[in-house]
Amino acid sequence: EVQLVESGGGLVQPGGSLNLSCAASVLFFDHYAIGWFPQAPGKERKPVSCISIGHGTRFYADSVKDRFTISSSLRGRMVELNMNNLKHEDTAVYFCAARMFSRGRTISDVCSGAGIEFEAWGRGTQVSVST
Repeated sequence: EVQLVESGGGLVQPGGSLNLSCAASVLFFDHYAIGWFPQAPGKERKPVSCISIGHGTRFYADSVKDRFTISSSLRGRMVELNMNNLKHEDTAVYFCAARMFSRGRTISDVCSGAGIEFEAWGRGTQVSVST
């Protein structure tokens, strides 16, 4: 069973930075993706970023492009989300999740929707952006 543990959340002022980490209990083979899903009260869960472990391709939601950077090391055992220029609307519990995907699918296609195809989830880390 895959276990994912997030860390790195906290309280920052607008314009500040945080670095989230997702530590996995296993190595991932090709055609696995890990994504970050913020969940705020009353809002739909949508991924902000995903990375393909085998190919290194990345997806970013428009809302975080040029502000967030996702990276992976140790075959997905550590995935980080570097968050810069944080905004009030980034406030949420951030979950990391992992899934396998079929050959030929793009990372944008894999990282879509509410994440129902993601098979393993962490417990989340709180990110709060406030003055």
